Order: sequence, then structure tokens, then C-alpha cells
Amino acid sequence: MADYEPKILTILCNWCSYAGADLAGTSRIQYPSNIRVVRVPCSGRVNPQFIVKALRDGVDAVWISGCHPGDCHYITGNYFARRRFYVLKDLLEYVGLEKGRIHFSWVSASEGKRFADIATLVTEEVKKLGPRKKFVKRR
Repeated sequence: MADYEPKILTILCNWCSYAGADLAGTSRIQYPSNIRVVRVPCSGRVNPQFIVKALRDGVDAVWISGCHPGDCHYITGNYFARRRFYVLKDLLEYVGLEKGRIHFSWVSASEGKRFADIATLVTEEVKKLGPRKKFVKRR
């Protein structure tokens, strides 16, 4: 299990979290390469079905990150995202997905170090869980 490297789908809002990831990169702040970034206009626009489909298609975890509360470019999008994904996380854990496979955070455009720290934390937590065995599509 020491050579296990998880695949983590990372969904970032364009205005804050993606800019924070960009700042981490341009500042040469190191973070794990396990994350696969998808940029969206707002974290509030992410349909929970996208997360379920990603898990079914083989990612080991999903991390959604948006603007801090009160700083959303679209006023309330991050509030909708927060409510939606905490409910989805609880539902998926209820039906058997291990705790720690869904993550949600706030990262602003000026928080490159915070982005790298959270990426490291999420990767370490998912590595401890190991490869997923539940909700994997059989081929």
C-alpha cells in the first residue's frame, strides 16, 4: 500500500480557489500532484451528480473548494454549494462510502499557501483510507 497514489478530483471556483491554486503554482509552493483540477464558474453550479459519477468512474476522493462566505462573485453561490455538499457527504457516508472521501473548503485568490496545505491534508487523508472498494463501477 506504500506505493498507492490516490486520484483526487478537485473542483475549484474560477474566481477564488482556482486563483489560489494558480498563486500556489506561480509562487512555487509544493503540493501533491494527486489532484486533478476542474475549474467551474462557481462552486454553487456543481451538480452533486457530477461527484457521484466521478466516484463511480474511479476517483478516490472529491474536493470542492469555493470562495469564502460573503466573497462569492455570484453573491450566494458558495452558500448553496456548502449546503448541497454537506448533505451529499452525509448521504454518501450513510450508504457506505468511507468518511474522508468528500472534502469541502474555502480558499481565496490570495491564499496560495492555504491551497497547498489543504491539498496536502486531503491527499494524506485519502492515502490513509487506501483505494476505494465501494461504489466502483464494475466493467
